[in-house]
Amino acid sequence: MGVAASSSSSKKYEVFLSFRGEDAGRSFTSHLYTALCEKGIETFVGYELPKGDDISKSLIQAIEDSSMYLIVFSENYASSKRCLNELIEILRCNKEKRRCVVPIFYQVDPSEVRHQSGAYGEAFAQHLNINPEKVDEWRKALSETASLVGWHSRNYRDESELIQNIVSHIIELLKHWSSSALAKN
Repeated sequence: MGVAASSSSSKKYEVFLSFRGEDAGRSFTSHLYTALCEKGIETFVGYELPKGDDISKSLIQAIEDSSMYLIVFSENYASSKRCLNELIEILRCNKEKRRCVVPIFYQVDPSEVRHQSGAYGEAFAQHLNINPEKVDEWRKALSETASLVGWHSRNYRDESELIQNIVSHIIELLKHWSSSALAKN
């Protein structure tokens, strides 16, 4: 049982990990996931989910069943409509249920995410041709999330140090969340 499990039995996961598998799934994200699990933090990672642009009911349920969201922004995150739709759902759930969203900028500058420049700008140029009705919603979600305080991989000598710091931070956030929830009840 994880750090915050005693505060709310309705939550299945303490952390929901959102990422683009092609960029960071086999390296950074897998190491982050392992480090979270080793600390007893119940973490959702969608390795087994089917590929595609749409998000499934089971993925939406996992988002709703999570207390906190870690968004790993990588170079090609914005090229995935699925990642962008997942982010929209995370922000919806965050607004409705007041959850914690923590961005991680993995080998990408936060300003590229916030302003959709660089690889993010290129991805949106493609999205305008294919799915223009969703572009404004995706842009707003990226800007909003990238404006939050988060972690930047370029500020660290190596990934293991970054992961250790993120996990320690998550543990502190979960302790704070748990004690706040218990105080309210």
